[in-house]
Amino acid sequence: MSDAELVLPSAGPDPIPHGTALAAVLGYAWGRRPLRFRTPSSPDGRWVSIPAFGYERFDRRPRSAQPLGEPDILTAEGLHGRLAPDAWAAMKAVLPDVGPLADAVAERAGDRALEELPADEFSVLAEPGTVGALLRQIGRLTEAAGVSTRHVAAALHHRRPSLFPLDVRATRWQLLPHVREGDSGVPAVIHRELSANRAAFAALQEEVADRLGDDGLTVLRLHDVLLWLSATLRLTHAVDLGHAGPAQPGGVQAGSRPA
Repeated sequence: MSDAELVLPSAGPDPIPHGTALAAVLGYAWGRRPLRFRTPSSPDGRWVSIPAFGYERFDRRPRSAQPLGEPDILTAEGLHGRLAPDAWAAMKAVLPDVGPLADAVAERAGDRALEELPADEFSVLAEPGTVGALLRQIGRLTEAAGVSTRHVAAALHHRRPSLFPLDVRATRWQLLPHVREGDSGVPAVIHRELSANRAAFAALQEEVADRLGDDGLTVLRLHDVLLWLSATLRLTHAVDLGHAGPAQPGGVQAGSRPA
């Protein structure tokens, strides 16, 4: 097994070669899809090319320095889609309560990324007050308020992309079978996989930053992208898009076609 390969049991039984991982992440960033769009000046419609994934709508959005609020909801919607008016109001109402818990996570972690934290931070044997316990508390608070946990997780991740994991149903199902006795939750699985692949993820992060001209994709986000692409059966398509390269302005990227 090469040091450049990523061994991610949550994504599947086989290691992911460096070249495959790189192409998949670039495809996630560059990928575009065609959409039929009608305007008053074009009543019959015309094909336009829009981002296929969440990189432009989520990862590239500026980070607010204000308390959690409406800008964070807009950012989360860029990744997970629009909330209904009542769900928007519920999320806005719960964010002031989430904020202090998120601050406690950040204070506990200090300047460390999630993969740099000791394993005890994700063990129930070291609770209370650990990062894992605080993340679980945020989840319980969000669920009790009837708020979309994935949108709240996206808002927190965007604020601290090296510390707060994203949380969607597809990736959670991939992670749950790998939870061990004593784990505080699925973040423990993410922590183990990041820790076991430090060198490979560091190499991937460096090359992605060089190719995109953007160092905003953290190791934690790279893990999430690869896991989500694998869990949703989009990995092969993202790899093809990555090999095709950036789309030309106004054009449809090679490897994509009208459905």
